[in-house]
Amino acid sequence: MWQTVGQMKNIELLQKALTTDTLAHAYLLVGPGQVGKMTLALDLAAVLNCVAKKEEKPCWECLPCQKIKNARHPDVQIISLQQPSETDESRAKTEIGIDLIGDILHSANLPPFEGKCRVYIFEEAANLSLEAANRLLKTLEEPPTQVVFILITENVSLIPATIASRCQRINLNRVKYDEIEKALIERWHVEPEKARLLARLSNGCPGWAVNAAVNPEILGQRRERFAKMLEIIRDSYHERLIAASKLAQQFSKQRETVYETLGEWIGWWRDALLVKADCPAGIVNIDFSADLVQMAGSFTLFQIKKSIQLIMETEEQLKLNVNARLALESLMLNLPLNTPKKVPASRIEVKNA
Repeated sequence: MWQTVGQMKNIELLQKALTTDTLAHAYLLVGPGQVGKMTLALDLAAVLNCVAKKEEKPCWECLPCQKIKNARHPDVQIISLQQPSETDESRAKTEIGIDLIGDILHSANLPPFEGKCRVYIFEEAANLSLEAANRLLKTLEEPPTQVVFILITENVSLIPATIASRCQRINLNRVKYDEIEKALIERWHVEPEKARLLARLSNGCPGWAVNAAVNPEILGQRRERFAKMLEIIRDSYHERLIAASKLAQQFSKQRETVYETLGEWIGWWRDALLVKADCPAGIVNIDFSADLVQMAGSFTLFQIKKSIQLIMETEEQLKLNVNARLALESLMLNLPLNTPKKVPASRIEVKNA
């Protein structure tokens, strides 16, 4: 059984290629982070090496499938950047070099060690150096038998056109909420209420939902960020400037964390907009329904729309390397500044989707 959540058209495409013996020698999997690209790559690797006699493959029970699942199969290799050790951060690499590609291509020209097919999965193909990409290109032009290359990327524009043109491209789109919710309940045994929340928060990326299901701190950190945002709305200008300074300091060390925070804030204000517009069934942060009702009743439609615009503009400015502290201070000072009025939750009903 394929482990990939959603993506049925892509799975059917690969199954047809396997049935008709028209499998490509190289695939380029393109899609947002945690949408299932690596899972699909491992599914294909398992199908190619599964030894189960039953028709439905992969079985995930035979020895080859188990080895692939545990990243121990000698013929299935995942190529990624070397991560720094705790004691020597200087050893981190910023690209996949030509020496590693040379070793890979040498082994690719040898028969599979114990399986039916060698599979090389490039976790982020955009990290290939120019020399490594050119070396790989020659092999893609004249591929060896019993070998499949799978290149993974979030941004296809970062892949050399010569490489992309010699791969069969598969686009992985965001998965519907109900499919993610169903998979969380049936395969990961997540409680229905939590599965519904995680599916909505995942933004169509099952990998995020699964990670959040097994790592409680993910939702905990999200609650802390929302609590801070609600504080900011009620804070004085002085307190807001202090918050901007702390966020700017964090940005200098952990940019992705700040981008994630701003993304969550955009989602929050979007939900408030939906409640304000009497479309509460579409909100994402369903566990904060009462707070969203309060927000929608406390600010005007213009204030809510303006807040979304401000946060989005700040996010873009930070990506353009403007002064982070100035950008964040401007955001904090321009968000609505008033004490939210007490609005009975009964006045605005947030319905379940």
